[in-house]
Amino acid sequence: MILSCLCGAAQVQLARRPDHVFECNCTLCRKTGARWGYFHPDEIAATGDTRSFQRRDKLEPTAEIHFCPTCGTTTHFTLTPAAAARFGNTVAGVNMALANESDLAGLELRFPDGNGWSGEGPFSFVREARVLGQG
Repeated sequence: MILSCLCGAAQVQLARRPDHVFECNCTLCRKTGARWGYFHPDEIAATGDTRSFQRRDKLEPTAEIHFCPTCGTTTHFTLTPAAAARFGNTVAGVNMALANESDLAGLELRFPDGNGWSGEGPFSFVREARVLGQG
């Protein structure tokens, strides 16, 4: 599956569909408009020009958010070098809002409470999950 930003200048190629999609309510996810699918970094290939942003409201941000400098679309995230050194380079996220929902049919869309998450332990969820492509 190949996903692209609005203008097509930045693309992300996926080796597979994600296991599920997260629509988080934290400030970062809400303001970037992202619905994240999670992958091992080896399972994605980003091409084209992107710029990146790290949160300034966190002492040690763990994610580097990539976006197209032309159209502003959030494309994906990678771990910051400090986070990769601390946890291992084990996860990357792709903005699944770039995909047509029909291409994600059958996947569960989950709604984690990132806004209320302390940064430790599992997420709680703000509402029941729904299956994409079904009403």
